[in-house]
Amino acid sequence: MAEVTLRDVARASGCSVATVSRVLAGTRPVGAETARTVREAAERLGYRPNQVARALRSRSTGTVGLVLPQITNPFFPALVRELEHALHAEGRAVLLADCDDDPVTEAARIGAFLDRQVDALLVIPVEERASRNAVASAVARVPLVLLDRGCGPGVADSVAVDNAAGMALVLEHLAAMGRRRPWFVGAAGTASAAVERRAAYEAGAGVFGPEAPRRRELGDFSVEWGRAAVDRIWPSRPDAVVCANDLIAVGALQRLRQLGADVPGEVVVTGFDDIPLAGLADPALTTVRQPVAELAAEAAWLLGRQPTGGGPGSRRTVRLAPELVVRASTGAGVAAK
Repeated sequence: MAEVTLRDVARASGCSVATVSRVLAGTRPVGAETARTVREAAERLGYRPNQVARALRSRSTGTVGLVLPQITNPFFPALVRELEHALHAEGRAVLLADCDDDPVTEAARIGAFLDRQVDALLVIPVEERASRNAVASAVARVPLVLLDRGCGPGVADSVAVDNAAGMALVLEHLAAMGRRRPWFVGAAGTASAAVERRAAYEAGAGVFGPEAPRRRELGDFSVEWGRAAVDRIWPSRPDAVVCANDLIAVGALQRLRQLGADVPGEVVVTGFDDIPLAGLADPALTTVRQPVAELAAEAAWLLGRQPTGGGPGSRRTVRLAPELVVRASTGAGVAAK
């Protein structure tokens, strides 16, 4: 079957080849009726643009590089899915790189994407400080937006959930239930999500007494750490375990059940992110839901409004509102013992 060309679409739509090219490339404004006629003809004929030829003409590859710290964290695939949808709607393809929580690998992946001449970059940085140089260098060459985590003020545009607001929702929920001995289980290091959630707990836990802000154990964002942390804190008999993400919380729930703890009667558990596993945990996990679709849409919007290789200028920081999802792990209506 012969390849459908712009000339074929022009004949079918009754428009010039130049007009068809403008409509399908979206490079110049065209009347709504004309644009509709051209697109209908292109769809009817099964026209597919030659992306290689377009890239050579426009010096644009139509690709966005996405660098993740760790693809095995279930929160990130959900975000990748929404990003792919948002960017596909703009005619862009996503190239994915996993850096295994290593800032050296992260810098290499960013460099490899730049060598491939991607049009833009989305980066979820491994660490706030360790990732900063590679991100700052890339910002000088292509539009770049940081997602979920930051690299410090003024480095790049960023989009993330309001971690402090999310932790405040958790603490308010626990206080309303009469809990008095919370313990925070989080992640060490300088990843901004870990730092912000830890700081928000410390700032808000004073309502449970002067010792509460200091009751914390820090490891990493993993199920294994959640299990290990419970062994450390359970001798102190907390009545609430506040976890910095859902993976930690699932591990904590598993270990508490193994120890014979009554969840949620004796101790309640909360998470953060609302990954699919949260609703499947036993008991189902109360957690802070991140607005994943909004995160992706805001990131795509910011990318589309940055000049290529933009200078420092003013950096935009977008913080989206979280939502507390109450499930059985905090046993709504169950009073503290």
